[in-house]
Amino acid sequence: MGSQVVVVGGALRRVEPMSERPDLEFFFDPICPFAWVTSRWVTEVAARRDYRVRWRFIALAVVNEGKDYGAEFPPAYPALHGLGRDLLRVAAAARREHGEDVIADFYTAAGTRLHPGGLSTAIWKGQPIPDDLVAEVLAEVGLPPGLAAAADDASLDDVLREEADTALGRTGRDVGTPLLTFDPGTERENSLFGPVISQAPKGEDAVRLWDAVRLLAATPGFAEIKRSLRDDLVFD
Repeated sequence: MGSQVVVVGGALRRVEPMSERPDLEFFFDPICPFAWVTSRWVTEVAARRDYRVRWRFIALAVVNEGKDYGAEFPPAYPALHGLGRDLLRVAAAARREHGEDVIADFYTAAGTRLHPGGLSTAIWKGQPIPDDLVAEVLAEVGLPPGLAAAADDASLDDVLREEADTALGRTGRDVGTPLLTFDPGTERENSLFGPVISQAPKGEDAVRLWDAVRLLAATPGFAEIKRSLRDDLVFD
C-alpha cells in the first residue's frame, strides 16, 4: 500500500505505510562533531530498541549561503563547511543510485575519519583536505568509485537545499545540527535541535537519555533547554 496524505498539526503530511516508516529522521552534516556524537548515541539506542533511523542531510554550507564567511566565521570554516557539503553531495548521489540504506554506513565511514580519526581537527589547524578522502570512504562501504565525481556536482545542492528546508521548517531556522524528527509522518511527529552532547552515553544510560529527549520533544509547548558550558568532546 502506498503513502497517504493526512492532516497533522493543521498541515498536510504524507504518511508512509508502517512497514516503511522510520522511527526517527536524523538530519546531519558529517563535518559537525556534535552531530557525530549524537549520531553515535542514536545508533546505540536504535540497536537496543530495534528502531529504524532514516539519515537525512542538512549541509551547513547550504544553511549559511549568503553569509560573509570572512566576517562571521573562523578561518577554517569555509574548508570545513565545504567538505561537509561535498560529502553530502556524494551521499545524495549514492542514495539516488543505491537507496537510502547506504547512508548510515557512508556517514559512519566519513565521520570516523573526520572525528575520532582527527581529520576535522587537522583541517581546523590549516592542513589540507586529503585528495583521496572521498575515494576511501566509498571503498570502505563498497560503493562505486565513480560516485566521487558527485563532490563537484553543484546541481546536487538543490537536494541539499530541499532537505535543509524540510528540517528547518520543522524546528525554525535559528538552530544548528543535528536535527531530529521523532515518529515522522505520523500524528505524533515532533522535531527538535539536539541534544548537543559531548560524549555519547552507552547502554541503559543511552536509553534513559533517549526516553527523556523524546518526552521533551513530544510535550506541547516545549521549545528549549540550554546551557552554554560544555565538556570537551570525547570520540570513543
